Amino acid sequence: MTRTIPTQPAKQMLSEQVYTHLRNAIMRGEYAPSAALKPQDLAKQHGVSLAVVREALVRLVGEGLAERLTNRGFAVPALSAQRWQQIGEARRTIEPVLLRMSIERGDVDWEGNVRAAHHRLARTPAFTPQDNEYYSEAWAEAHRVFHRTLLEGCGNPVLLETFDRLWVASELARRWSAHRAPDRDGTEEHRRLEEATLARDPDTAADILTRHLTMTTAALTAQEV
Repeated sequence: MTRTIPTQPAKQMLSEQVYTHLRNAIMRGEYAPSAALKPQDLAKQHGVSLAVVREALVRLVGEGLAERLTNRGFAVPALSAQRWQQIGEARRTIEPVLLRMSIERGDVDWEGNVRAAHHRLARTPAFTPQDNEYYSEAWAEAHRVFHRTLLEGCGNPVLLETFDRLWVASELARRWSAHRAPDRDGTEEHRRLEEATLARDPDTAADILTRHLTMTTAALTAQEV
C-alpha cells in the first residue's frame, strides 16, 4: 500500500493541531516538569509523521514551553531551571519601563481599557472545580489581558511583542508557582497596580509591578522576597 504524503498546507495543519494539543496539555500540567516529550511516541499517539511532531515541538521550544536537549530529544522545562530566574529578570527589567511609558503616553481610552481589564480579572474565578489546583483558563486569559493592557499605552508594538514572548515563556512558571504560594493575595496586588497606574503615579506603579513579578519568581524558586 502506497503511503500518501501530505501536502505542505496539510502538514502545516497537522503540525498546528499537534502543537495546540501539546501546548494545552503542558499548560494544564498534564506533563510534569522535566518530563520527556518523545517525538516517536507523540507521532504514534497523534497518527502523524515525525516531521510534523518535530515542527510542533520546535514551536514550543521557541515559546519556552519545551527544551531541546542535546542528544536526548525534547522535554518540559525543569521546575528549578535557571531560565525561570532569567525570564523573571527580563520581565522585571522591561515591564516597569513600559508601564512608565504607558502612564506618560496613555490616553483616556487606555485608562478605560485598564479599568475594564482589571474589572474582568477581579470578577473571574482563579480556580474552578474542573481545573482542580491549576488556574482556570478564563482567569489566565484575563490575567494576561490585564497585564498587557497596562503596557499598551506605551504605543510601541515592537516592545509589546517582546512582552508577548516573555509572557508565554513565563506562563508555565507562573502556573506552577500557584503550588508554592497558595496564600498569596494576587487580587490585592492587581488592585494596587491598577490604582497606582490610573493615578498616573509612575514610581509607585513601577515599584508595585516589580515586586509583583519578583514574588512570582521567588515563589517558584522558593527564595525569600
